Formats: sequence, structure tokens, C-alpha cells
Amino acid sequence: MRVLLWHVHGSWTDAFVRGTHEYLLPVLPGHGPWGLGRAGRPWPSSVREVRLDALDADSVDAVVLQRPEEVAEVARVLGRRPGKDLPAAYVEHNSPRGDVPNSIHPLADQQSIPVVHVTHFNELFWDNGSGRTLVIEHGVPDPGRAYSGEIPELAAVVNEPVRRGRVAGTDLLGRFAEAAPLQIFGMGSNGLADAVGLAPPRLTVRGDLPMDELHREISRCRVYLHPFRWTSLGLALLEAMHLGMPVVVLATTEAVRAVPPEAGAVSTSVGELVRAARELIGNPEEARRRGGIAREVALARYGLPAFLAAWDALLEELTEPRFRSGRLVFPPQERKSQ
Repeated sequence: MRVLLWHVHGSWTDAFVRGTHEYLLPVLPGHGPWGLGRAGRPWPSSVREVRLDALDADSVDAVVLQRPEEVAEVARVLGRRPGKDLPAAYVEHNSPRGDVPNSIHPLADQQSIPVVHVTHFNELFWDNGSGRTLVIEHGVPDPGRAYSGEIPELAAVVNEPVRRGRVAGTDLLGRFAEAAPLQIFGMGSNGLADAVGLAPPRLTVRGDLPMDELHREISRCRVYLHPFRWTSLGLALLEAMHLGMPVVVLATTEAVRAVPPEAGAVSTSVGELVRAARELIGNPEEARRRGGIAREVALARYGLPAFLAAWDALLEELTEPRFRSGRLVFPPQERKSQ
């Protein structure tokens, strides 16, 4: 089928568009958040860039929404209302902000557009009201076990670490630098050294790298660090686990379900994590063993086939006439249990 979606979250989209459908990505001359298109990604030929205002209304079989504003935008341009005239699902990528756990989801208390949470934590902590919800956990294209751990340093992928501050655990980097030097990857890292008061060799800012190069470089580091206090579930963490890296992770949000202690270390005690990082840095064999466990867990729970199969099942359900008529396929409580 032909599925319309905006390129909002690159890593999630990278997995989603590897299915068997035709994927229509709006593109604008200036690109930006409403017209990013493929953005040069090496995606399959089934991923097509389209001008939204040039699309025929009947050329779309379903829409996958990711921002509340997209509901009105699709209706305005295509003349078809998501969830009414056009089968639709809404993907919630983020954990709630503000008055947690009383944050009301933008699509709460409506039945026509199911909200697909990417983690069980998100579904639990968002107030979804009486709306239909389900969880489709992340899927990661397997990059293969590339881990060498040859460099006795910690790697972390943190986008915009200065702006995000405590949310991303940026203030904790100095404590982890006591265990080993840090290599920080990700977008918007200008000014990080000054912000955390670290200089080479304790901190090396690597910036934003293409995916293949990123995987190659972090795999050379002995341990992967996930310092986030509040995030849905970092896809870079799951990618590091797929690569066979041992991981040291704050036990917050979905991380406590995604990462077993045997894959590295998981704790809300920063002191415990710093000690664990130091031990793994000093013991390459143990680091490799725990990285192997991390890879096994990631493949079993966050493999691409299960992710795509779950989305196929949902899209098939959504495009049935009985859904388009507004009648529920499943009662809300039954959908949530699946």
C-alpha cells in the first residue's frame, strides 16, 4: 500500500521504510521539518519524495502521523480527514514532558486514530484517556557485530548536549570521565567542552557522522555510555547493543526493560555506573562477553522483522472498510493488552 509520512525521526524512519510498501515522504524546496524528504539517505527505491500539494487525494492508502499538526495539514491539503476518510495511526516517539505523569496526550480520548507508542514506558506515562493505544517497540536494521573495543574509552551519542543539559545527562559527563576518556558523537555539540569543563584527552567531541562511520567509530571504543535521565529509548543505545558493545546505562524510562544488567551495567546510582565503566575499561574480555549478551538481547527484542510485521498487521487493520467507517475493530482494553 501507499503510506504517507513525514521524515521526522531519521533512525525510526530508517527502520519503517524497509517494509514492503511504497512510502511517500513530503519534500519542499527548502526542506526543513515539513519537507525533509529522503535527505540523502540510502533508502530503498520504494521511498518516494512527493510534493504534498501535488498528490491526488486517492493516491494515499494510509497516513502515519507523528506530530499533532499533521492531522489538520493532511486534511487541508488532501481533503481527507485522518481517521475518518483516510486510515491513520499516530506514532508517539517521546516520553511526556511537563506535569508527568499527568501529561495528557494530544490525541487522548479519541477512537479514530490509534496512538502507537514506541515503548511501554511511554504508553504507561502518557495520559491517553479513553483513546486506542498499542505499543510497537523499536526495530533496528542489524549493522552486524562490529565491536572491537580496541580503544579504552567511553563512547556516547548525544544530540544537542548543551541545549538539552540535564535531560541528556550532560552534567554527568565529568563524573564518567573519571573512569575513562569520553568520545561524544551527535548533532549540535558545539560548546560542549566549555559547558562541562573537560578538555582533551578527557573529552573528544566527534560531532555528527554518517551512520556507517558512526557505527565503525563507536565500535572501536571499549564501552557505550547512555547518560540520559529522560528520553523515550535512545535508538543509538539499541544500535550499540546490536554492534556488540557493553553498555553502561542510567536505569530510567524504558532502559530498565531494554537492558539487562548482564549486558553491562544499569543503575540510578551514578557512582555504581562509574565503577562499572572503570571495571569494563580495564577488562577487555569481560567487556566483550557482556557486549555479546547485549547483542543477543537487542536482536531478540528489537530486531527489524518483528517491528515490520507488527506495522504490517496494524496497517492491514487500518485499511479495512470497517475501520474507515469509524467502528472499533477492538475495544480499547483489548487493544492495549496485545
